[in-house]
Formats: sequence, structure tokens, C-alpha cells
Amino acid sequence: MSAACRAPRSQNRSLDRRASRRRSRVTALAAAAAAAALTLTACSSGGTSGGSGKTNFVTGTDGISTAKKADRRDAPDLDGETLDGEKLSLGDYKGKVVVVNVWGSWCPPCRAEAPSFAKVAKETKPKGVEFVGINARDPEKGPAIAFEKDKGVPYPSLYDPMGKLMLRFPRGTLNPNFIPSTLVIDKDGKIAARSQQPLSEEKLRKMIDPVVAEK
Repeated sequence: MSAACRAPRSQNRSLDRRASRRRSRVTALAAAAAAAALTLTACSSGGTSGGSGKTNFVTGTDGISTAKKADRRDAPDLDGETLDGEKLSLGDYKGKVVVVNVWGSWCPPCRAEAPSFAKVAKETKPKGVEFVGINARDPEKGPAIAFEKDKGVPYPSLYDPMGKLMLRFPRGTLNPNFIPSTLVIDKDGKIAARSQQPLSEEKLRKMIDPVVAEK
């Protein structure tokens, strides 16, 4: 074959190097996209799926899910150490309405909803409502403690860096991939309402007030 029909070896090597660099860039971009998707999933601000399992929840157009009193499932007996190093158990609040909020200091939607939670917690406490946080996936307590101080959070949070406490909830009631998430537990210790999105003050009260009014 004549020299005119094939490129010189040096040119082939140059083309190979450029192709290799292009492949590397494509691979790096794909990896970055996958990492970004994982980050968004870990701090989701929407969705109504709580995993498989019969929950009897009915989800409204506002994203809040509720269950009729006769159809509710028992909340788990959560217990552990708070960010302040104190022991806490949901059993301590027997007979009261309990709002459980799953949050992380690394989560922007959690920062957005925190002032509303602090305000509503203070105003509903005289009505027999208790708030308990679950601080999830903060590898160290420092940022979470600073978060609570900055937002004026008046209630305790269980420290759950590995997400183990979330796994205690009945199947389908709490999806660990949706943070923030909020559950309202009725006076009988059953899960009455759920949200898997950040909440405004109005929506938070909409979850709590009907449960407080129950006889």
C-alpha cells in the first residue's frame, strides 16, 4: 500500500492520545453527574413515595399524607442520645402529640424550614405538642449544634449519623432518602401524618392542628 493511503505512525499516536483524552473527559462528566444526582436524592425536597409497604396514607395535592385514626400504624419506640448528650425516648412523651422532624445541617431545605419549626414548636407546646428532631448523616455534632443555635431550635434532636433510627419506622412510612421529612404521631403513639418535603409554617400547622383536636 502506498504512503498516501495511510497516516504516519506519529500522527496515529497523536490521534489515539486525543481520543483517550476525550474518553476521559466523558467519563469524568458522567461520574460528576452521577454524584450530583446522589446528592440531590440525599437532600430531596419532594416526592410522596415512602417505600413499599401498606401505610394507609392518603396524599393530598399539598404533598401531605394523612391516615384515618383507625388505619394508623404504631410509631417505633425511638431512643438514643441527643446532640446535647442527653438520653431521650419517644416513650417520655406518651399521651402527647409528637412532631418528628428528620434534618441535617448539610441540607439547604432543612435550613429553610427550621425557623417555622422553631416558631410552631414554641407556640404549640402549651397545647401538649412536643417536637423531636432526628439529626441525620452529620458525621460530627458540631455543625448540627451550630445549626440549632443559629435557627433558635428549642427542642432536642436525637443524633443519628448513620441513619439507623430512620430504619426503625414501619416499612413504607419513612423513606430515608427524603430529608427533610416530618411525621406527626398522635396521642396513642400512632403515625397520623407525614410530609417528605420542606414545610412552611402554614403546612406544618395543617399537619398538627387536626391531630391535636382529636378526642
